[in-house]
Amino acid sequence: MSANPDFGTFGRYRETPVDEMPRDMKVAYDVTTKLRGMVPGPHKIWLANPKLSQTIVPTGAYFQTESTLTKSEIEIVTNLINGKWCAAYGNYEHEMIGQFLAGVAPEKVQALIAGLPTSFDDPREQAVYELTTALITPRVVPLGLYRRAQDLLGDAGVVDVTVLIGWFTGVSMTLAAYDVPANADMTALPQ
Repeated sequence: MSANPDFGTFGRYRETPVDEMPRDMKVAYDVTTKLRGMVPGPHKIWLANPKLSQTIVPTGAYFQTESTLTKSEIEIVTNLINGKWCAAYGNYEHEMIGQFLAGVAPEKVQALIAGLPTSFDDPREQAVYELTTALITPRVVPLGLYRRAQDLLGDAGVVDVTVLIGWFTGVSMTLAAYDVPANADMTALPQ
C-alpha cells in the first residue's frame, strides 16, 4: 500500500482483502467471481457497494458471453468511450484487448482512443463506429444512420450498442473518480 494517504491499492481505492470482507461484500465478490472468473478493474471498486455491484456485474458479464455484438464491435464502442472519458486504466487495458483479443488493427484502436477519424471495412463494425460516435459527440442520430445500423445490427444490436455506451461510461467514471492510473495492478483480487 502507498505511504500517501490519498491513494490506496487501486488508485485511490483501498481494496479489502477477501478474508477481511464483510459478509455482503464477500457475497458480491463471489457473484463477480462466478460471472467473470475474477474480480477485475472497476469491479474491485464496485465491491464497496455490494448491492449495486450485484446488480451491475451481470450486465458486464452479458457483454462477455451473450451480446449480439462481436468482440471487435464491443471493443470499438469500449475504446471510443474510454477515450472520451480519459480513463487511463481503461484506455491502457482496452487498447491491448482491442488489438490482441478482438483483432482490431492497432492504428484503428489508437484512433478510437484519440478521437481521430477512422473507418472499418466490415459494414457492421462501421455502423457500430458511426452510431457510437454520433451518440457520444453528442449529435442527433440521422435517420439514414439509424436505418443502416438497424438493418445491419437489428434492434437487439442497436440496444446492445446503446447500453454498452452507458456501461462503459460507468466503468470510466468509476476509474476516473478513483484516479486509477494506467499502470494500476491489473490482477484480480486474490481468491
